Amino acid sequence: MIFLIIVWFFIHSTRCYEVPQAKLEAIYPKGLRVSIPDDGFSLFAFHGKLNEEMEGLEAGYWSRDITKAKNGRWTFRDREAQLKIGDKIYFWTYVIKNGLGYRQDNGEWTVKGYVNEAGEPVTTDGYSTSSNEQNPTATTTKLSNVYPCELSESKVSVPGFVCKGQLLFEDNFNSEIDRGKVWTPEVKFPAEPDYPFNVYLYDVNTSVRSGRLTIKPITLESKYGENFVRESLDLSQRCTGRVGTNECYREAIGAQILPPIITAKITTKNTFNFKYGRIDVRARMPRGNWIFPEIQLQPRDNIYGPQNYASGLLRIATVKGNEYLSKKLYGGPILCDSEPYRSKHLKEKVGFDAWNKDFHNYTLLWRPDGIYLYVDGEKYGEISTGQGFFEDAKKSGVVAASQWLKGTAIAPFDEMFYISLGLSVGGIHEFPDSPDKPWKNKATKAMFNFWEARNQWLSTWYDDTSSLIVDYVRVYAI
Repeated sequence: MIFLIIVWFFIHSTRCYEVPQAKLEAIYPKGLRVSIPDDGFSLFAFHGKLNEEMEGLEAGYWSRDITKAKNGRWTFRDREAQLKIGDKIYFWTYVIKNGLGYRQDNGEWTVKGYVNEAGEPVTTDGYSTSSNEQNPTATTTKLSNVYPCELSESKVSVPGFVCKGQLLFEDNFNSEIDRGKVWTPEVKFPAEPDYPFNVYLYDVNTSVRSGRLTIKPITLESKYGENFVRESLDLSQRCTGRVGTNECYREAIGAQILPPIITAKITTKNTFNFKYGRIDVRARMPRGNWIFPEIQLQPRDNIYGPQNYASGLLRIATVKGNEYLSKKLYGGPILCDSEPYRSKHLKEKVGFDAWNKDFHNYTLLWRPDGIYLYVDGEKYGEISTGQGFFEDAKKSGVVAASQWLKGTAIAPFDEMFYISLGLSVGGIHEFPDSPDKPWKNKATKAMFNFWEARNQWLSTWYDDTSSLIVDYVRVYAI
């Protein structure tokens, strides 16, 4: 009986007290502030998610306990939050008062404007409004660091408006890759259409140190033992490719060996996709025969088809690792897996020195009317869409060209794309056949012949130069 009375009292007392309504504020130029007035609490907790509903009482993206009030309010602050007009925050709050806990559930708040650090509203014309005791009427004060929000043509994968020039994405690689939070590592055997001579594994050859991402190529045998290229490898338990296909399982048969090189690739496919914008990547390209970096944008949904680059590929920058090729920088759109249309629209810049000897800033500007390429701020390529890619591609025998008529003039580059950073080796399309190349692109034993000639090319790979090193990635709205 006493137990029932205690339970009744606890439920009754919990229901009698209502947690104060939380005040949410979007700080200009960035930041989120959440606060409630102090009412004798000993703890305040905030749990929230951006543009995604909470599943019950989950912790959320924001999950913080505040143990001390300041100036009569309990305040949670995220100084790095990038909030846009139209963003929606789903949240719940929790307080402890007199030893008992109380919640406010199912909170929702939409960003409709910004305030400065003092809490004064910032209007879209670049002014803040405030009032004082001498003049209770709102007055207007110019803020030198505020600008109007002009709506951008850029789109992002989360709901909300985008302002021109807005920073949409940034990673300076100051912490280890948290799988699925920003980047998702690929774990698979990359197959069509290029069939590179590598497998993506990530863990054994990728690191983040001193604010830089490093992806290093290593041999399969260095991880699994001598002659492992003639064994089998099953990635199904962690494969990011199509389970049940050769993207997740390979078994060597005769000259059809396993891919002899381990590389890595990370993407934002599950977290950040965008359409139109400017992407900047500061990187040092890898050196070594038959290595090339994958610094590119890939289509999220393959609206125009999944095969042979029917839905397009945007190369931000590529420098092939062979010494005699390393002075040539390439970038631009790829719309077909094979020549002559594969490199039809790629732009090239020949450097005074090898591009892979130092870090450079590589930029791709993607607009509805064209694609523009820059290195270290200098423009070196422009692809104007004009009436579209269709007619020219059709004349060149590109099967997918007819599908692009469903889109705009820049189709297939009028859909959402994601960022991918990786390293590839060899393959059947990237390197044209030449006397010094140990395999023929159309040969059935291409990968076998590449591996058999390892004494020729492996000596050009060095620990300190053959890695792709990325300093930062940033995406801005146009």
